[in-house]
Amino acid sequence: MLQPRFRLITLDLDDTVWPCEPVIRAAEEALLDWLARHAPRLAALHDRQSLREHRSRLMAERPGIAHDLGLARQLSIVSLLEGLGYPPDLAGRLGEQALAVFMAHRNRIEPFPDAAPVLRRLAADYQLVSITNGNADPELTPLAGLFHHHITAARAGAAKPDPIVFDLALRLTGTGPGECLHVGDEPYLDVEAARCIGIEAIWINRLGRTWPDDLAPPTLTITDLHQLAAWLDISGGGRPSADDA
Repeated sequence: MLQPRFRLITLDLDDTVWPCEPVIRAAEEALLDWLARHAPRLAALHDRQSLREHRSRLMAERPGIAHDLGLARQLSIVSLLEGLGYPPDLAGRLGEQALAVFMAHRNRIEPFPDAAPVLRRLAADYQLVSITNGNADPELTPLAGLFHHHITAARAGAAKPDPIVFDLALRLTGTGPGECLHVGDEPYLDVEAARCIGIEAIWINRLGRTWPDDLAPPTLTITDLHQLAAWLDISGGGRPSADDA
């Protein structure tokens, strides 16, 4: 019997298995509503954009935490509260609570229609590992139970394109780069980052983007995960058919 070409498939999350911007917008709006009730002086001075700008400045000033988006969001809020005269203990508690509010809404994702059925099928033949620079948790979404492991930049200690993120997936599953296939929507952070350590990569282009001229083309470009499953069947990446036995 022929052996599958790959043992492990790693997948990005945001804009690969679910749309990112709608859920981020809703989570940030929920956070602002919460701040209006619990930290009104802060809410009166800031909107979604100004909070993002402050957080970006904090991450630039403290690159050691820039990969941990949840911590950066929490510390940004604490910093703003302290700047408004909130006592440090109160600012710290409000920062923790604010992050919890954001994360509760951050995980209220709606997967792309192809995501659940294809991941369910692939999980029967491959180890599936989610790899994200974001901080959503698939186990708290409608995709719970479909990934064997979940890696965030915060867990890995670095963000893509750092190879440590992919290395962690290989270590967790006992696989080598040649046994792994990565699927993601970012040409540099996903496709090129994976290829740099010997992992074959597929670009999922749901938004009609243009591939960068300075990068070699990906192994395959797809617009949904059904096309990934079909390619795996044709290329020998999936379970051998009866004719192969």
